[in-house]
Amino acid sequence: MDIIGIITQEFSLKRWQVENTAALIDDGNTIPFIARYRKEAHGTLDDQTLREISERLEYLRNLEKRKEEVFSSIDSQEKMTEEISLALEKAQTLAEIEDIYRPYKPKRRTRASVAREKGLEPLAQMITEQKEDSAEPLVLAADFVNSENGVETPEDALQGAKDIIAEDISDNADIRRRLRNLFTVSGEVISKAADEEKDSVYAQYYDFSQPVSKIAGHRVLAIDRGEREGFLKVSVTLDSVKAANVITSETLLSGNSPCTETVREAGEDAYTRLIYPSVEREIRSSLTEKAAADAIKVFSQNLKELLLQPPVKGKVALGLDPGYRTGCKVAVVDATGRVLDTGVAYITHSERKQQEAKELIASFIKKYGVEIIAIGNGTASKETEIFTASLLKEIGSSAGYMVVSEAGASVYSASKLAAEEFPQYDVSLRSAVSIARRLQDPLAELVKIDPKAIGVGQYQHDMPKKELENALDGVVEDAVNSVGVDLNTASPSLLSRVAGVNSTVAKNIVSYREENGTFTSRTQLKKVNKLGEKAFQQCAGFLRVPESKNILDNTGVHPESYKAAKELLEMCGFKSTGVSADLKEIKEKTDRLNKAELSEKLGIGLPTLEDIIKELSRPGRDPRDELPPPMLRSDVMDMSDLKPGMELKGTVRNVIDFGAFVDIGVHQDGLVHISQITNRFIKHPSEVLKVGQVVTVWVLSVDEKKGRIALTMKKPN
Repeated sequence: MDIIGIITQEFSLKRWQVENTAALIDDGNTIPFIARYRKEAHGTLDDQTLREISERLEYLRNLEKRKEEVFSSIDSQEKMTEEISLALEKAQTLAEIEDIYRPYKPKRRTRASVAREKGLEPLAQMITEQKEDSAEPLVLAADFVNSENGVETPEDALQGAKDIIAEDISDNADIRRRLRNLFTVSGEVISKAADEEKDSVYAQYYDFSQPVSKIAGHRVLAIDRGEREGFLKVSVTLDSVKAANVITSETLLSGNSPCTETVREAGEDAYTRLIYPSVEREIRSSLTEKAAADAIKVFSQNLKELLLQPPVKGKVALGLDPGYRTGCKVAVVDATGRVLDTGVAYITHSERKQQEAKELIASFIKKYGVEIIAIGNGTASKETEIFTASLLKEIGSSAGYMVVSEAGASVYSASKLAAEEFPQYDVSLRSAVSIARRLQDPLAELVKIDPKAIGVGQYQHDMPKKELENALDGVVEDAVNSVGVDLNTASPSLLSRVAGVNSTVAKNIVSYREENGTFTSRTQLKKVNKLGEKAFQQCAGFLRVPESKNILDNTGVHPESYKAAKELLEMCGFKSTGVSADLKEIKEKTDRLNKAELSEKLGIGLPTLEDIIKELSRPGRDPRDELPPPMLRSDVMDMSDLKPGMELKGTVRNVIDFGAFVDIGVHQDGLVHISQITNRFIKHPSEVLKVGQVVTVWVLSVDEKKGRIALTMKKPN
């Protein structure tokens, strides 16, 4: 199998791109490093494409390995033929390989294997041949009656032969392939209520059908869950005539043999008893697998957008973790995320308690100069938001507030990591700190939380655990490395997401920092315990050292390119990398030069040159600063205030297959159905919308009883 050739064709790339990418992966390089610092080798492919190539490479290599295992097994049985060998060579999926292997695979005892033990295989063979001059099957069967073998009558012998024929038909790879294709093209997914009297969230699927070829992924996942929870009975059906035609075309020979009808009967038995249950499971499994893969992609995209939300830098933040009985937990953090003060405000209790809550929060705002307030969106969030908006007006504060998702905050606050970070605070106060920090720097805070707990995407709890974790870990890794990490302020959680840095090395970096003071150069990393040369190569370019005398240490320029970067600076009139001068002019100066000649002179590729220029023109840059800032609110609305046609600004909270949920400041997110996003046709909402995006919407309808808000992005006439 030409694995490189297959990937080249599938991804519409040049062969050298795939060859080099595979070699870099095999050499133990991380995807962020390959994407950022080996652009010449792979032709500037992005990190997502590189990950997909890596996954496909692994799949095809496993496929090749399985082919070899199957070949070896059949060969050891001395049943290998040129035909089987060629079929294995051509097989492109694991399903095809397993179909080929099925007749030779060791089986548990079956009706057919029992019949073979009774010596009935020759009879099955005679019937299968369907000779025109053959005797009737029952007459042929009479010769195989043998009490010692447990064959008491001709009818017993004939039934045993039919069992063998049925299993042979079931094991036929061509029949299975054709039926599998037929199910895919013409099959129907059917779901019925397990108990029509029981109401559930799956009521829309109590009498549901849709072609296999058209059913949407989110419906597949919903049906699967409904079945697991006992509310639905699900099947995949296929026109029995079409199925029979496939089998008869492969098994019935021309002519008028007395045995033909028996083969037909065996074919029907093969389909209903053996093939249909098996292929139905395969089809449902493939539908679920595809739906899960698509859902993971959506989850990954949403997570990426969430992690790369613009930070609110340089502002003192107050975090509110709402609650009824135990009160609202309050935490003030400075511009660097350091905790300044904490407390508990009983916002929903008696008037006296409410007044005390006002005094506490007002004193925090005035004492510490609070500029932004982050309110968790959990229990009592609405009451806390109303309280906050009223208080800000009352005290004349210019601070804005934002309701932030507290998904995962409780997971983090109860974690070992949170206990190590804040041993002096109880669990609920840690949540308030986390909520405040989420507004200041979403990426730095969210990396501390299991991505599955962050609350974007759909049906994440139904996803295959390994695939989901791998995908989300990749997203977090790419996000962290695209932004870069301050070596002197980053937490172990953040450092462990840097390419080439595991959790042990991350802790060792922090330990070195605590023992020796701040890092003053990237080269100091080599002194960190267990951070070897390979790890340094992978991580160095993603770690920033603002305190370094060498300005390059505070950029995305990799140390391996420092010589070229210094030469470039000198060519442009900047004599020293130790001067943090305004280097914006470097872009203007290099734009006047022939960059192809310049890259050749410096001994680097053109993509690397472009990256160096970009980094030098804005040392210490944060790519998130180029994004629109998050929308802060100063007033609050209630669901009852909403009227059809009302125009509002909102923030996209989640993008799913059938639409997007938008926070419009009324506690309950509104749904913009995919049909209401734009006037042009789109396959998926993610073509237009991203998590965190601020959008203009209009109210379509409000159902206060069910807590549902329907929105549109199409401006009413």
